[in-house]
Amino acid sequence: MNNKKWRKAFQPKALALAAVMVVASAGASAQNLPDFGLTSGEAWQVDNYYENHTAMRESAGLSKFRNTLQSEMSKNLNDGWRFRGILRGTYDGVYDLNDKEYGKNAGGAVNMNHAGGPTPYGSSFLTQTTVAQALSLPNNTFSNGGAAFANTGLQILGSGWNNGTPTGLSFAVPVRPCDVDSRGCRDFGGYGDKKTSELAMPEFNDRLDFIREAYVTKTIGMDGGASTFLKIGKQQVVWGRTDLFRVLDVINPVDYSRNNIYDELQDIRIPMWIAQAEYRMGGSETMQDRNLSVVWNFDRFRPNNLGQGGTPNSILDTGNFFRSMANCWDNGCSVGGFGKASGGTGGWSTNFGPGQIGIHNVDLPNWSLSNTQLGAKFEGVTQDGLSFSLNALTYRSQLPSLRGMTKAGSNNPFTGNSYAGGGVPGTDPLMNGAYLPLFEVVYPRVNLVGGSMDFQIESVGAAMRLEGAYTSGEEFANTLRPELYSKNNVWRSVIGFDRPTFVPFISTERTVLFSGQLFYQHIFNHEKEARPWGMSGMPDWKDNVIGTLLMKAFLMNDRLSPEVIFARDFQAKANVVAPAVEWSATDNLKFKFGANIKFGTEQENWQWSSAHAANALNPFTAATLSGTNVPALTDYGLGGVEPLGRFRAGPIGTAFGQNEIFATMRYKF
Repeated sequence: MNNKKWRKAFQPKALALAAVMVVASAGASAQNLPDFGLTSGEAWQVDNYYENHTAMRESAGLSKFRNTLQSEMSKNLNDGWRFRGILRGTYDGVYDLNDKEYGKNAGGAVNMNHAGGPTPYGSSFLTQTTVAQALSLPNNTFSNGGAAFANTGLQILGSGWNNGTPTGLSFAVPVRPCDVDSRGCRDFGGYGDKKTSELAMPEFNDRLDFIREAYVTKTIGMDGGASTFLKIGKQQVVWGRTDLFRVLDVINPVDYSRNNIYDELQDIRIPMWIAQAEYRMGGSETMQDRNLSVVWNFDRFRPNNLGQGGTPNSILDTGNFFRSMANCWDNGCSVGGFGKASGGTGGWSTNFGPGQIGIHNVDLPNWSLSNTQLGAKFEGVTQDGLSFSLNALTYRSQLPSLRGMTKAGSNNPFTGNSYAGGGVPGTDPLMNGAYLPLFEVVYPRVNLVGGSMDFQIESVGAAMRLEGAYTSGEEFANTLRPELYSKNNVWRSVIGFDRPTFVPFISTERTVLFSGQLFYQHIFNHEKEARPWGMSGMPDWKDNVIGTLLMKAFLMNDRLSPEVIFARDFQAKANVVAPAVEWSATDNLKFKFGANIKFGTEQENWQWSSAHAANALNPFTAATLSGTNVPALTDYGLGGVEPLGRFRAGPIGTAFGQNEIFATMRYKF
């Protein structure tokens, strides 16, 4: 990379970022901040931070050059109120410095898997006219080589994690920012349609994300020693007691596009406008302390940010999958391995026209009282020191559900009637259950009840953490259902321990912290069946366990802190190890160097039947038609890793090929 690119990366791309820098600089001097009627003589408390995070990824090169400026401020107000605020501005230069991987020059021409050998995108063996005739689809037309169907700026879906040779279906993904290539760009809830500057500086948007926190608090004394604590404004509400993965901690959505699961949750939770009221009752005969709190998230709905197609971080490769499917609906696309010759064993690459397959709608809830979320929590500490909580929450799922549908039915896009969402059970005589990858993205209502506790086990010198949550209303992909999804209740739990232990060969003066967690998930009424083409039903595991272990030492008067994190997804058989060392050069200057490496060889374990595996029509299976009589469903292996294997690979498996080394510098001023 030349010096011109590096100079460009250091230049702020918008006045908004410069404004945050001015505010942060002004915060260093209390006299420069406005008074706003604050308590006389009370000074602002301000801390400013600059951080650079640079990461190099195998095969891709530079994957992050993120520069963050953050200002944290607080001030006592009149009448017992106190203000707390955090401003954060980010500029990630990777889109300029490595534009061949993530910027305006990303991607290229691709070939689709095909029975007779690879075939270029847009020139597939089966044309959309053939598909339309066989499946009675609208006979849409498109121009091979036209702008919408151009074989440029593309990657094969999943090539970053499933060895680049997908089994099952294969799709092409436009991977350039949306101001360069708009194909497949769609708003999935604050992500998915971003141009280069918005990807480089994600906080500067219409949701004002550069305001990380802006809330006021007050404690109101009451009779009998009780009190009421109020906290109102843009904030994070932390219910959980876990790291990396969440069980109860679901009030705020999470921005996984920032650094997948590898940043601290406090840095990737998306603050929301929330009101909290906590009634602090104090002790009783059996309890040391008791609190009852109510949380109302009155902000407009916002899901987790799962990343955009073509960006460095997209958990479960979701951003690429969504963009490829949106492109298919908007513009038409080639699908590798879709067709099957009668009696054949290989997959035929197939062209579809616009409006035939893909994601045709994203149902983002508008603001209304019914779309806000409401939670309540009771906390207590027993006389023997056991801390616990009981939690209840009703909210919109922050993870999307893909509701599919059959071609048949009176309420779907193929008939010209309005589409109200959801699948349409039933089939027509000529289709007999033929499925197409046609989806609507929705965010269903979910109800949660659960609790947590932590306590000391003095006999072993360890602290234990327990957390559990039961949810109803969640939706999962299910290829046994005509609508391609099902609603299932879910139990999630975690058991964790923290134990400081002397390890003599590391240090004889300070202990090493050992912190382990086991996350468990069970899906009730899980559906799975063996079919001629492989397993069908719900690709998510019925029961799964993810384990994590942190070992962290403290040396040189706590100025040097080496650590290593291990994580294993037991069903996916996917692993990650993340060694790092943190060095505090001064009280204000800190460096961190590390890596995260993923490994596992169980990709056969991730295969699943694709949604079109039930097609009973020649040339898509070996079946033939005789008038309106359709033979029993058969096919020759219409399944594989794509597209549903990502749910079995999990967040660790779908990050294969993303091994990184990184360096972080943080300065407080």
